[in-house]
Amino acid sequence: MDNSKILIVVPTYNERENITLLIPEIRKVLPGAHVLVVDDSSPDGTSAAVKELMESPEGAGVFVLDREAKQGLGKAYIAGFTWALERDYEYIFEMDADFSHSPEYLPKFIEAAQENDLVIGSRYICGVNVVNWPMSRLLLSYFANKFARFVTGLRIRDCTGGYKCFRRAVLESLNFDVIASSGYSFQIELNFFAWKKGFKIKEIPIIFTDRQRGVSKMSTKIIREAVLLVWKLRIKSIRSDKPKAAE
Repeated sequence: MDNSKILIVVPTYNERENITLLIPEIRKVLPGAHVLVVDDSSPDGTSAAVKELMESPEGAGVFVLDREAKQGLGKAYIAGFTWALERDYEYIFEMDADFSHSPEYLPKFIEAAQENDLVIGSRYICGVNVVNWPMSRLLLSYFANKFARFVTGLRIRDCTGGYKCFRRAVLESLNFDVIASSGYSFQIELNFFAWKKGFKIKEIPIIFTDRQRGVSKMSTKIIREAVLLVWKLRIKSIRSDKPKAAE
């Protein structure tokens, strides 16, 4: 496979230390794959660190997309997806910068994507595979996923997981203008629209390890957004499943 057709989109905000370590690890397991860092004007100089790497011999295929302000995870990914679709990539990844998503799984995603349209790295497909989270956050994540499945009808165990590989056709089919969420509920929304469009979705098991460097972006605002979103998606699901009146 031509790895230059693979793009890993990594959103960042104050991830200077992590991103300079992550990119070389990505290139070890997927030589020739491209990496796009979408940076929300990080005060710690994340973008500058990536640009310095780009100028080195190891920087071929590494890119940075600077945004003017911190606008949320969903907006960062949409900017990255738009950038990808303007170019000739076939496999487009979502990946966190903090090593909670281990690069070692990247080849397994590509293997699964040969027969599937969307591949999700799942923390909950084989038990509970989360390391170093406090019990309160683990329970919140686990039951939030059960709640999202119950309300929306999604047949995915890890609805909120952010380690994914999309075939190009999936992203081309999505109308980014109607994707309203900006936090982690963005993941639920993407899964829902891909599922409703009939794309083939596959979960593969991963071990999720909490970050060792930097600060988590989770907040109560993000949680509230996710709760409201699943009910909105439920309403959309009911409406789309109703039989249309005969013309």
